[in-house]
Amino acid sequence: MKKIVLSAAVLLLCTTTYAQKIDRSKKPAAGPAPIIQLEDPQTFTLPNGMKVLVVEDHKLPTITASLVLDRVPVLEGNKAGMLGILGSMLNEGTLSRPKAKFDEETDFIGASVGFNSSGASASALTKYFDKAFELMADGVLNPAFPAESFAKIKSQELTSLKSSQKSAKAISGRVVSALVYGQDHPFGEITTETTLNNITLNDVKAAYKQQFVPNKSYLIIVGDTKLEDVKKLATKAFANWKPGTLAEIPVKKLSNVSTTEIDIIDVPTAVQSEISVTNAIDNTRKNPDYFPLIIASNILGGGSNGYLFMNLREKHGYTYGAYANVGANRFGARFSAAASVRNAVTDSAVVQILNEIKRIGSEDASPEAIQLVKNTYNGSFAMGLEDKRNIAEYAVNIETEGLPKDFYKTFLQKLNAVSAEDVKRVAKKYFMSNQCRIIVVGKAAEIGPKLEKLGYKINYFDSYANPISKPTGDQKVSSTITAKNILDKYVSAVGGETALKKVNSLLISFNSQIQGMNINGFMAKMAPNKELLSLNMNGNTLMKQVFDGQAGYMMIQGQRRDLPADQLKEQQEEHSIFPELFYEQEGFKLSVETTTKVDGTDAYKVKITSPSGKISYNYYSSETGLLIRTEKTRSAQGQEVNSTTNYSDYKDFNGVKLPTTIDTQTGPMKIEMKVTEIKVNAGVIETDFK
Repeated sequence: MKKIVLSAAVLLLCTTTYAQKIDRSKKPAAGPAPIIQLEDPQTFTLPNGMKVLVVEDHKLPTITASLVLDRVPVLEGNKAGMLGILGSMLNEGTLSRPKAKFDEETDFIGASVGFNSSGASASALTKYFDKAFELMADGVLNPAFPAESFAKIKSQELTSLKSSQKSAKAISGRVVSALVYGQDHPFGEITTETTLNNITLNDVKAAYKQQFVPNKSYLIIVGDTKLEDVKKLATKAFANWKPGTLAEIPVKKLSNVSTTEIDIIDVPTAVQSEISVTNAIDNTRKNPDYFPLIIASNILGGGSNGYLFMNLREKHGYTYGAYANVGANRFGARFSAAASVRNAVTDSAVVQILNEIKRIGSEDASPEAIQLVKNTYNGSFAMGLEDKRNIAEYAVNIETEGLPKDFYKTFLQKLNAVSAEDVKRVAKKYFMSNQCRIIVVGKAAEIGPKLEKLGYKINYFDSYANPISKPTGDQKVSSTITAKNILDKYVSAVGGETALKKVNSLLISFNSQIQGMNINGFMAKMAPNKELLSLNMNGNTLMKQVFDGQAGYMMIQGQRRDLPADQLKEQQEEHSIFPELFYEQEGFKLSVETTTKVDGTDAYKVKITSPSGKISYNYYSSETGLLIRTEKTRSAQGQEVNSTTNYSDYKDFNGVKLPTTIDTQTGPMKIEMKVTEIKVNAGVIETDFK
């Protein structure tokens, strides 16, 4: 079954009009940094050790409360994932309020109340805040921990873990941290199916008792209230909360590799590579280099004007975007420059990332580049103070990190004092191109040989950061195996030629996940090559794509546009239902490339060249003969984009086997489709394709 590739564009047009005349021959001078008016919090401490910070703000009739547990990060070991489950369990009701009742009371007053493993929060209009605060305190002090919720949450965690096993981006997210910090560091340990299965409800309850104690906890109240009112409210809610023993184990000090190395994480299913050039750094907000590092990381990769973006996307077209980031944490931080690129250009992208890192540490950044970052922060930082959650965060940071009381009041002055020499100095010191890990998550057999030519030491790891031997890659196919043999086996496996040729139409209903959204839809196909795809959400049509055999269009939120010429040509050439029946007579050229692994299944990789010269690849299970993957390359926004679709869970429909699970990855977009119904030779008519 051939997939339909989806693409959509969203354009944002911003227009500013000035009534007065402007001398455009002169660049306007940057204005002074805004003066930050940030009120110092009023404080008091409860007898149990909880420190309360109050920031009065009477501009709006709202109040926000944040409870923050200041803890040394915990190494969970063979029960990694336990604190995540604890955070979810805290949202499952209290001893006196089952979840449904708790949620009902919260919604009734229009409040927001939530919990996680590091604390809790509540926000409401002033007149309802006492009730919202009482609900928050109840959740903190009296969680119910229902067994049925534990089973549900644990199952959800396992499902989420399994669903990410094929995602190079998800794998990169955990393995990069594991390699930089080490799995014996709280920031580096990996949650696995085994560690999740090790966790019991008693473990979660024990973790709650160890973590949720008032001593070294901070309660921050920001908004339309007064100190005396907060004292009464906090004392009533938390006075009986007993102090606990804080058995905090020091976190290990981080170190880097002695010389730059390339760590390849083998994901045989990956159609693109996730690159991260990274190293551990000693950086906190108390670091004298903190402000120059903000400027340096933003010039290198803070957005579309960054060195990385301009090089890898604008100049070379390797990626949709490339970015850099510098962490600041007293328990461990790292620098990272990252991009997602096509397998074919992985080695070239690594070279260009390293070039830009070396450049910012050896050349003065332009005054314009530096000022752009400063201007951005001058605006965004001041605007951020409108969000009371930020004010609360600032207050906690000052307390927990030992920052000067005026740290945030003078934030912009310090940032604006950074010079070009400061930027170059800190980039050279912290962005260590000669002592970093170049971590590449992708198809090792394809990207490894080229990366090896760069001259760095190469290590190979699996998707859980375990060292492995160098993957052997694909194998040559015996000369006795031909493309015709493979296609004949496929046709037989799904029902036989006679049965397939009787299929004139298919109507496929499905549910799908697209970028986290739950969407339902249907796909209609009619011989020889008519296709219709409709995606719907909450009864509304999000997108409709139609091809009538010769022409086609896409409709997105009422806006219609014709399908691009290359897509039309491809669909005109190929039969839509079972193209394998017609490749030979339609002039397609087929060859068997290799045998390879697709999600652990041995498969034949068949190269398919259309009459117009378009190349794609089909993968057929060597055991069952079923089609389990297709790979294509399309042009999008001036770039070549790989699209991979996996097919599984074949079921019989009127004597024909069809896949009921279809997962498509096109560039950064992933679509997960679960088929709910298939009608063969029913429910489809010619006018559907108008």
